[in-house]
Amino acid sequence: MAVIGFVKMDGMTKLLRHSFLVKIMLIYFLAASFPSQAQAQQPKAFVKGLKKYRKAQQKKYKNPDVSPVRDKAKIFPGLVFFPGDTAYRVAATLVPSQDTLPFLIPTSNPERPKEFVRYGYLEFELHGDSLRLAVYRLRRNGKVFGTSLFLPFNDATNGSTTYGGGRYLDLPLPKPGELVTIDFNRAYHPYCAYSDGWSCPIPPAENRLEVAVEAGEKLLEGWK
Repeated sequence: MAVIGFVKMDGMTKLLRHSFLVKIMLIYFLAASFPSQAQAQQPKAFVKGLKKYRKAQQKKYKNPDVSPVRDKAKIFPGLVFFPGDTAYRVAATLVPSQDTLPFLIPTSNPERPKEFVRYGYLEFELHGDSLRLAVYRLRRNGKVFGTSLFLPFNDATNGSTTYGGGRYLDLPLPKPGELVTIDFNRAYHPYCAYSDGWSCPIPPAENRLEVAVEAGEKLLEGWK
């Protein structure tokens, strides 16, 4: 009887262990299949603003009158994006540039470089890394053009999940001493990612990040 009792208890122990392992595997599967709470519960104002911005971008590409893809606008499948994430919306300190002389930035068309002035450097932290990117202002006919800062950059996603030629951001001019918000969720591809014939500035070497910025526009597979 003692032997039989031991066998029964051993079988029950194996059953309990099996049940425990099944529960652990189920929890792991569910955690891997669904977004984290931080991803699923982004602030409503952030989600609303980003949705509005992306809707406007989609509308622009679908409109043949203004679309960067020109006569292919009606068959353009639409832009694709990384999920919105406030972790990629960071505050940066602007360090004014000591060198304000105009210079040329090469474009995708070697015969058409574009003239810029370096406005300054934005210093910020992203996922614990201290980073720095230069911002520029476009010059036309010897004068600074526009009212925004141009931020072209490369990162570790280029050539895989984003366009190999990098991405851009447009930022409003800050007031003196004001922190600058960099929202990588609004990073967009140059027109060259979708259509030929454009002269797209190539991000300077000083704006090449070693980290992966998994935010903003993603590469549209099968297009062009």
